[in-house]
Amino acid sequence: MALDMVVLNGGSSSGKTSLVRTVQGLLEEPWVALSVDDLVDALPRSGPGSRTITFGADGSVHVGPEFRRVERAWLAALATIARAGVGVLVDDVFLDGRTSQDRLRAHLSGVQVLWVGVRCDPDVAAARELARGDRPLGMARAQAERVHVGAAYDLEVDTGTASLQDCARDLAAAVAHRRGAP
Repeated sequence: MALDMVVLNGGSSSGKTSLVRTVQGLLEEPWVALSVDDLVDALPRSGPGSRTITFGADGSVHVGPEFRRVERAWLAALATIARAGVGVLVDDVFLDGRTSQDRLRAHLSGVQVLWVGVRCDPDVAAARELARGDRPLGMARAQAERVHVGAAYDLEVDTGTASLQDCARDLAAAVAHRRGAP
């Protein structure tokens, strides 16, 4: 069975980005890594367009209709890259759990996807968030469980209880299996 895309969903500071980078080094073929953070970073930082997404002091994230419009284009682009024959590792945060997964799934006709839940104890994620110091405190704890509500996965890893290397090996093995490697 072919595999075109791996979607990793987990809360802030759950270890998704580190996991993606580690998995890239284990895969036989080059896979591109794209993150919802890339989308957020590409949005205007000031002016009316900057209000498409806002971050509360408590770590909450609020998106409006303009963000959803931009997000639709982003999701379509991810699918187009995968359909062009380049493996895509998507690092995402399903703010609305299954509803977010369904929004992405709607763009993936013909794309073979491995859905991965990246779990991490809220206390562990909060400690990582504090150590990073680059986001509002409370985001990691608020998202740790919420992003998984109703989402369906082919594989789940827990970066709070297993090492990054063990999680990466499990994910790389799942990719190799789906790609038909021995």
